[in-house]
Amino acid sequence: MTRPTPDRQSLREALADGARHGRYVLRNLRLCSALTTTGSTAADAEFMLTDVTIENGKIAATNPTGCVAADAGTLSIDAGGRVALPAFVDCHTHLDKGHILPRTPEADGSFAGAMTATISDRTQNWSHEDVARRMDFALRCAYHYGTIAIRTHLDSKPPQDAISWPVFQELRDQWRGRIELQAACLFGIDLARDQVALENIARRVAAAGGMLGAVAFPTPDLDMLLDRMFATATRFGMDLDFHADETADPSADALRRIAEAALRSRFSGKVLVGHCCSLARQDHAAVDETLDKVALAGVAVVSLPMCNLYLQDRRNDGTTPRWRGVTLLHEMKQRGIAVALASDNTRDPFYAYGDLDMMETFRMGTRILHLDHQVGDWPRAVSATPAAIMRLDGKGVIAKGHSGDFTLFEGRTWSELLSRPEGNRIVVRHGAPIDAPLPSYAELDDLSGLALQ
Repeated sequence: MTRPTPDRQSLREALADGARHGRYVLRNLRLCSALTTTGSTAADAEFMLTDVTIENGKIAATNPTGCVAADAGTLSIDAGGRVALPAFVDCHTHLDKGHILPRTPEADGSFAGAMTATISDRTQNWSHEDVARRMDFALRCAYHYGTIAIRTHLDSKPPQDAISWPVFQELRDQWRGRIELQAACLFGIDLARDQVALENIARRVAAAGGMLGAVAFPTPDLDMLLDRMFATATRFGMDLDFHADETADPSADALRRIAEAALRSRFSGKVLVGHCCSLARQDHAAVDETLDKVALAGVAVVSLPMCNLYLQDRRNDGTTPRWRGVTLLHEMKQRGIAVALASDNTRDPFYAYGDLDMMETFRMGTRILHLDHQVGDWPRAVSATPAAIMRLDGKGVIAKGHSGDFTLFEGRTWSELLSRPEGNRIVVRHGAPIDAPLPSYAELDDLSGLALQ
């Protein structure tokens, strides 16, 4: 007999009961066809009504709803047609900057203002305790919303590297089994002119199992600096993760130069590039040349739609912005380039809002980038694709043999799912609902400058 679960609390209790028994079937569940390997028939063009069997925390079977008779000895739970999405994977964040906005009153919403305010705050306040407390707070938010893996960039210009990387390693250990935490170093690429400084940072990052990264801004010797970054990554066996072209200036072409450097070096690791905003301001010939090289080099791109919308084309003359600030994700995807969406900054001078909710990222990304009519396989951009970029086998899909890690939403269609915040979602890990309330902002009040005035 199938146990009815008309409301969230009943469903949550039933899932917890099933997990305690070690086996249950979740019936009438809508799975996104792009994120599962089930052979279920489609409930509509993009979802499939499915019965999912969970056994000892893993997905034992996925079958079309009603095709397999209920086992009298197994608890059967009715999902009521709710949508389930795999645990989210967030491949570009800045946990070390998170939640510093209250103590950066000089931040004005511009990129230049954000840089100045962040450098000042880092110099004055980023102690071991300050960074650790804010990063842990951010991780608890992400976990609450259903994220299973995060890559953060860490400001690594000395002496900050000696503070933030040990914090990262401690938190990675503390969060193991809940969130897979990765990190990439972040500094202006001009630092690579100093081979000794670059080697020192690379050695620290490699010892921590991190990725080599930099902000690739326009400079006459950019190609040489990129070659040095690729050579260093090869020598230390690291993947690369760049910031590039976070500007409206059409002459900014770091994405193309990164792809060319990857081809020159025959780099065998993975390369991820974030932002790439200026590409949307370039002419067709320049776009085609860049994207052809990016595709040939196997470079992946992550768009940060909320942060880019917030910063790009911000004006101080009382006029309205004229463009959305995002890169050419559709054109990239059409060429077979791996594309992802990510949260980026949260409550800091680069983005004054956000809470590391990847459902919000996908919702806003859908609206800003027009990832709808039809949604198709765009949900892979917050799950399976970033999981592959981060070398996380088995993450970002709902499939037989994988861990029972997914999130149940009230929505039954994309319109329902993307129209509300879905704050009453149920996050399931290893087949059981988690109990992880959102932390209160007041927890950070005792850190320097963060108390509400």
